[in-house]
Amino acid sequence: MNDQIYQRVRIVVLSGLLAGAGAAWAEPKEIASSLTLDQMVSAALTENAQLHSMRAKWEAMRERPVQATTLPNPMFKYGGMDMTDGGTWPNTNEKRFMVEQEFPWAGKLGLRGKVATKEAEAMQREYEAMVREVIMMVKENYFDLYAVQRSLSITRTEEDVLKRMEQIAQTKYGVGEVTQQDVLKAQAEISMLKQQLYELEQQEVVLKAKLNQLLNRRADSSLGLAVTEPQRELQFKAEELFGLAEKMRPEIKKAQADIQRNQYDRDLMKKEFFPDYRLGVEYRNFGDSPNMVMFTVGFDLPIWQKKYKAGVRQAEKMIESSKAGLEAVQKQTSFDVQDAYFKLATARRTLDLYKTALIPQAEARYKASEAGYRTGKVDFMDLLESQRFLLNARVMAAMAEGNVGMQLGRLERAVGTDLKPVEQPVQPLPQTKE
Repeated sequence: MNDQIYQRVRIVVLSGLLAGAGAAWAEPKEIASSLTLDQMVSAALTENAQLHSMRAKWEAMRERPVQATTLPNPMFKYGGMDMTDGGTWPNTNEKRFMVEQEFPWAGKLGLRGKVATKEAEAMQREYEAMVREVIMMVKENYFDLYAVQRSLSITRTEEDVLKRMEQIAQTKYGVGEVTQQDVLKAQAEISMLKQQLYELEQQEVVLKAKLNQLLNRRADSSLGLAVTEPQRELQFKAEELFGLAEKMRPEIKKAQADIQRNQYDRDLMKKEFFPDYRLGVEYRNFGDSPNMVMFTVGFDLPIWQKKYKAGVRQAEKMIESSKAGLEAVQKQTSFDVQDAYFKLATARRTLDLYKTALIPQAEARYKASEAGYRTGKVDFMDLLESQRFLLNARVMAAMAEGNVGMQLGRLERAVGTDLKPVEQPVQPLPQTKE
């Protein structure tokens, strides 16, 4: 008799623990190596190998305008002339020293410099586009990791809940209130939950490897807990984002630079119809005779007009092509902004639905099932289903929260700039041993 009373008291205690654990929303504990989103972005912009390569190309292109606007090196010539019979070679009787400088037609050097400047600007815009791409990938993987880590924490907590449910089932089975099927169902549910944990842990490892790759670190370098919550409030309307994208999108700026570059190239080709010229000065030493100085002038003969006309036509077509390219980029930007804006809005509405409706409903259902199971009015399978439904709702909410962050990153990529200022100074990443 005393054993039965003890078992019933144990059931009540375990049931109370089960109710408290089932209603809790587990949050991952912040650890010493926790990383903020700003830290990750800052490290990627500093260390990413592709960005470093592209930036080096841009900096190399910036050196071209100086080269394009500088005159070619002057030419120095030495000549000697003497009689073939009785001459004093190599110390000839007549010596000639000449310096000659080539000068392009007026305006050519300036246009060449403008062409090179616009080419460097186009490379700068490519670099800026890659910067935005890297930032987007960091945010996508960071908030994906954020969601997975929270899902792991929730699932591990639910594993403890299932173990308590198994204990209750075993206790009730021990006093003959339920069959052994309840115990076996709880054990099977725990095994299935472990499989979910394995899959989430695998996703966490892969996401950390992707982030380490973006940070130019070894795939197995240590990364801690993602602690930056996604921004949920958006201060911009769709029309404002379209206007901002027209000003900030690097691809649009590159297309505009290409148009200007091709226009300068066309003006330069028109200058090719005019000759370049050369100025020189020559000093002659005639031995015993008086020395002499001579000035020389020379110029090209641009007689092959077909070549220059073809060059102008080519430049005109390149202008036409670059204008069409700008229009295509503008249309693509408009689509990207529209698509990302509404996907972000949908992600936020989905998250609100989970937090304000689905999770409270799942918690209420679980509590009712748990209370009914304690009194014998609800079977164990119904309790398991309500627990599974609550777990899925919480995991989906965590994933939806991560999706909000990812969609905001994609919207910022579409617009071409961050949509919120950095609130705090960025701290350096902790050092890891390779």
